[in-house]
Amino acid sequence: MHIKIIDRFNIAVFFCGFALITIGLLAIYSATFANEQVASNFSKQLISASIGVVLVMIITYMPQKYLAFTAYLFYVIVLLLLIAVLFLRKRIKGQTSWFNFAGFGIQPSEFAKVATVIALSYFLSSKYQDADVTKFRDFFMAVGICLVPVALIMLQPDMGTSLVFLALILPMLYWAGLSNFTLFMIIAPILCAVGAFLGTWTFIAAVLIVIFALLLFKKNILLSTIVFCVSITAGFSANIVFDKLQPYQQKRIMAMFNAESDPLGSGYNVIQSKIAIGSGGLLGKGFLHGTQTQLKYIPEQWTDFIFCMVGEEFGFVGSIIVILLFMIMIWQTIHIAYVCKNRFLSLCCIGFATIFSFHMLINLGMIMGIMPVIGIPLPFMSYGVSFLFSNLIMLGIILNAYRNRKEYV
Repeated sequence: MHIKIIDRFNIAVFFCGFALITIGLLAIYSATFANEQVASNFSKQLISASIGVVLVMIITYMPQKYLAFTAYLFYVIVLLLLIAVLFLRKRIKGQTSWFNFAGFGIQPSEFAKVATVIALSYFLSSKYQDADVTKFRDFFMAVGICLVPVALIMLQPDMGTSLVFLALILPMLYWAGLSNFTLFMIIAPILCAVGAFLGTWTFIAAVLIVIFALLLFKKNILLSTIVFCVSITAGFSANIVFDKLQPYQQKRIMAMFNAESDPLGSGYNVIQSKIAIGSGGLLGKGFLHGTQTQLKYIPEQWTDFIFCMVGEEFGFVGSIIVILLFMIMIWQTIHIAYVCKNRFLSLCCIGFATIFSFHMLINLGMIMGIMPVIGIPLPFMSYGVSFLFSNLIMLGIILNAYRNRKEYV
């Protein structure tokens, strides 16, 4: 019986998810207990996590056919909510992203991530649609499934969340059969654009990489020339695009390279987060004994900068434990995708692994000052009812995929 339970339930994924939630709850409590205005955040997160345990188990043991057949319905409902939230105009920090329900802020864009992954997975795996991403029609339809919610979320506006959807596209399409050369055709212009933004020599290096890759692929001269010209054009356009950004967006990007250039503005959070994490040392200052965090040097540290609490109060050891928990969960999710014989659930796992990886890398990069501050929270740990529930739905589907990994559907 014990062996049968282990074979049908991935304890590692479940443990990592709820260990991260527990650490997040401790961090949220520490960040809010001396602040009466947000003291209720801990209890809201705790209630959400408690309900989430039940939600995860329900989804884990739900017949997978219900997940697949309701994919488009869930997607359409979320799109309608994204439209509705634009007209209700509940503004928080200039964004119209939230509904207010019984004292809880509900953010449809968080559920849109899950709905988009499920809908795209169903489109790419449905035997009735017979989608083939090597065909232009199916490729653009798949991309369109991701871009529709992006367009609605950009109207809120919410650049950080929009980038999550864009990050989903290539890993899921590649898992669905996108060729290596097509993947390179998409990545090459991005590589040159980033290289050009970083400087002349990095742009030259990016161009040389593109040329070397084109020689390796040995495609016809016309196609290779088109890819090369588009990449060069993207590189020369990088600074033009940068000039079109909003001033606050430009400052955030520049603060990534030199936070001290605006120490009281766009670079403030980054500077304070570095001080907090660095002051934690090996074992940290102890629970509720952080100075940067307890003295509120970091604004709203219970959300995007929650990792500062871990770094300062639990030190290097605590930080490494959190990172290892994320790495184990992501690795297990990719492994489940690899062994799962159900194409729909396999694609879902790749999409969710991408979301977790993107959130973790960007969030930790923000805190360490190597990524721009774009409002990307840390999965399972940052405060946010909608964000936590969306993570738990993904966790439940991953466990469902493991449970049904041997079944063809």
